[in-house]
Amino acid sequence: MVTGLENLKIYQMAEMLELEVHELTKYYPLDEKYRSIDQLRRSSASVANNIAEAYNKGSLKEKIHIIRDVAKCEAEETRRNLIRCAKKDFESNKSLFLAEKYTELIRATSGYIRFLNNLISK
Repeated sequence: MVTGLENLKIYQMAEMLELEVHELTKYYPLDEKYRSIDQLRRSSASVANNIAEAYNKGSLKEKIHIIRDVAKCEAEETRRNLIRCAKKDFESNKSLFLAEKYTELIRATSGYIRFLNNLISK
């Protein structure tokens, strides 16, 4: 059964990217297991988890706060870490490709925040 959350585009994007980051990091050097791999997996999971948490908040201000101040920041953290991993030559092409996908997610998240803000001002 599909819920409203699962129809939310930014949630779909975040969930898909989390799975792609998980798959990508399987090919990173094993000595990065407790550095880049762990950090990327945790921050990418946090994006989708925080969007889900915000979705179920009763107040629009609470939703905006969590999405803007937590989920969006975690997406930026993941994006920067992917770029840094590409510079370290860890699956460079795929890492940069996913970093660009996180840029798209961050833009979409900003759009969702604008949408929520417009609901408040009505």
